[in-house]
Amino acid sequence: MRAIVIREPGDESVLQMGEAPSPALGPADLRIRVRTTAVNRADLLQRQGLYPPPPGTSPILGMECAGEVVEVGPEARGFTPGQRVMALLPGGGYAEEAVVHHGAVLAVPETMSDEEAGAFPEVFLTAFSNLFMPGLGALAPGEAALVHGGGGGVGTAAILLCREAGNSCFVTAGSDEKCRQCVALGATAAINYRREDFGARARELTSGRGVDVVLDHIGAAYLANNLAALAPGGRLVVIGLMGGAQGEVNLAQLRAHRLDAARPLDRGEGQDRGGLPGALRCRARRGPAAPPDRPRPAARRGGRGASPDAVERALREDRAARQLG
Repeated sequence: MRAIVIREPGDESVLQMGEAPSPALGPADLRIRVRTTAVNRADLLQRQGLYPPPPGTSPILGMECAGEVVEVGPEARGFTPGQRVMALLPGGGYAEEAVVHHGAVLAVPETMSDEEAGAFPEVFLTAFSNLFMPGLGALAPGEAALVHGGGGGVGTAAILLCREAGNSCFVTAGSDEKCRQCVALGATAAINYRREDFGARARELTSGRGVDVVLDHIGAAYLANNLAALAPGGRLVVIGLMGGAQGEVNLAQLRAHRLDAARPLDRGEGQDRGGLPGALRCRARRGPAAPPDRPRPAARRGGRGASPDAVERALREDRAARQLG
């Protein structure tokens, strides 16, 4: 099959169209004829040799894709050849074919284009799993989140998911225009981190209480303000280290406010345990009722904020959100 291959790590010039073996189909896998894929930061790091794929997975770039099912393993359930799907991958999206566990695959809603579907799984599952899943953010009905990078892919996905679930979502962004667009998309409020102390501002916006979950991709540079922004019993979920990996922690603050630091999901983790649909379904068992001015999304597959109905609603607005990054 044709694939984008890398002979050695480097800049974008090392990406070349070449040939690669067609991936083997496992008993619980689907084979997808890839129509679209997406570029994620992890792909850029892997291209540079800084983010190797998990052992035993494809060395080809590409952590998500959309396309058509062409082969179904004997133990795979819920999919048929010819069906349009989108998938979260540990690698292999930059190729004509991708093989993935059926638990990491979702059917593509009719209203979603192949281009939209190809860029959907990574950011939406990252936002969903780290905000809502037990053991991570575990965001409960009535709780509030602070999400950094509100204008990026994960940030805009988080805004849409929190909006659908009825949770308050405060975000940070790097300009007043981005802040305005985040609020227009559904953020409760947006903080310009270049001009404001986001820790103090988050407490002010919550009448001094603080937020219940902070979703952060910066790391050490934001650590002190993240902890200051958290309410008693709050959870800090760090999914990136763009601002460094080492920082000082006030243990008295952690103890006094019963704060937790949650471990984010690793690349490809959970795909052999039900993966994407299984993770999304967990929210259906605990989500609040939808606001009265919007219909309640169906609990099937996606649950609150991630059902096919909610996905279609979110994607109608997601085109505008792409301007924010």
